[in-house]
Amino acid sequence: MTIHYPNGNPYKDGTQFSSQAISRPTIYGGRGMTLEEELNISNQYYRSIDKAVVYKKPTPVQIVKVDYPKRSQAVIREAYFKTPSTTDYNGVYRGFYLDFEAKETKNKASFPLKNFHQHQIEHFRRCLKQSGICFVVIRFATLKRLFVFPAGRLIDCWDRQPDGGRKSIPLKDIVTNGFELHPQLQPVIPFLDGVDWLIETKAGNVRG
Repeated sequence: MTIHYPNGNPYKDGTQFSSQAISRPTIYGGRGMTLEEELNISNQYYRSIDKAVVYKKPTPVQIVKVDYPKRSQAVIREAYFKTPSTTDYNGVYRGFYLDFEAKETKNKASFPLKNFHQHQIEHFRRCLKQSGICFVVIRFATLKRLFVFPAGRLIDCWDRQPDGGRKSIPLKDIVTNGFELHPQLQPVIPFLDGVDWLIETKAGNVRG
């Protein structure tokens, strides 16, 4: 099936679409669940105990071609993203608005900034100006290390690029300026531990 960005360019990632799933996350061989799947399960757990209300944002898609190989089955053949996506998740916790992205890399020493887009950075910037709690859940898949990294720190790294700044965030900076998470049984990813740290320290907040 063919899916397009708002400007009409084809979206090429090999994702298959059906009437029951508009997108399917990439599965890295032998690693089990993706970061997105683990976060979805964690959010479901947090909702079940009334600790936080967080959901993955749906991606708006306009369907333009559908085939019906069977009366009970529809297969989407062509679609367009209506608007560029912002971030992956948002919700409410302790009276604070949460907005965050989930990213992972196989790199061992740094996290590439090319994994983000300008409109996502600007979205974070606007949410932070409204006192939202904004961050990235970053997984170094090879190292099996997981962090909550403040959006304010991400914005600082992003803004330094035009002046010769690095095109990636060194792992040591993420360790120093982020909060390391330790997966457990329930929730699988206890990212609210990192949110508590962000709230208490006001780490990486941008104002003005």
